[in-house]
Amino acid sequence: MNTKDRIQYILNWIKQYCNIIKYQPVTLVIGVSGGVDSAVTSALAAKTGLQTIAVSMPIKQNNEQHNLSLKHLLWLKSNFNNVHTKVINLDKIFSLFQNTMNDFRNDLAFANSRSRLRMITLYQISQFNNGLVVGTGNKVEDFGVGFYTKYGDGGVDILPIADCTKTQVWEMASELSINQNIINAHPTDGLWEDSRNDESQLGLTYQQIEEAMDNSKSKYYEKYMQIRKTNMHKINPIPVCFFKDN
Repeated sequence: MNTKDRIQYILNWIKQYCNIIKYQPVTLVIGVSGGVDSAVTSALAAKTGLQTIAVSMPIKQNNEQHNLSLKHLLWLKSNFNNVHTKVINLDKIFSLFQNTMNDFRNDLAFANSRSRLRMITLYQISQFNNGLVVGTGNKVEDFGVGFYTKYGDGGVDILPIADCTKTQVWEMASELSINQNIINAHPTDGLWEDSRNDESQLGLTYQQIEEAMDNSKSKYYEKYMQIRKTNMHKINPIPVCFFKDN
């Protein structure tokens, strides 16, 4: 499938899904991080013609990342009359949470809590607007290495690009005329104050992971499998205690 056809397929899928929702009209709600995944997903949401609310939710955010999210919000507003944008600064709320939970201080847990705080924010907006929270996870993150505590991906209603590789996301970004600085930026989850990027955390580039996902003989396969095994609790369904006599 070429890039244009992939974009159209996703647009059709979103609209078809929204048509079966009992509450109408449906609003699409998405967090914009300044990264390429949320940029592409928010642009796709906007292109459906459905009311779309794009939200930037900085939490002690790197200025460069935040500026990219603001530029993308402006681009959305300039190109689509069905888009509403909002900047909700969560610094104070997160700082209060950190202080309250000081007896349980753990940097990784606090990083994940940033994502969950954004998720809560998106759902608050969504329920007020008869909305669906649109996730930004892609195939590599969601089904490959389980690396997806991103904007709202801790709990979402639909995942339009979840079957797209990162390479395909970059291709769609170019086709959609997404800001080139967003396309070129190092992918990051935006959850750490030191601004570490995805590839430094994973130890592989997205291209290397994609190669390993497609080829078990790849020199990156062993490293890929190590990452995958570590995160299988995110990829597998939640464990359930079933009774044999039920």
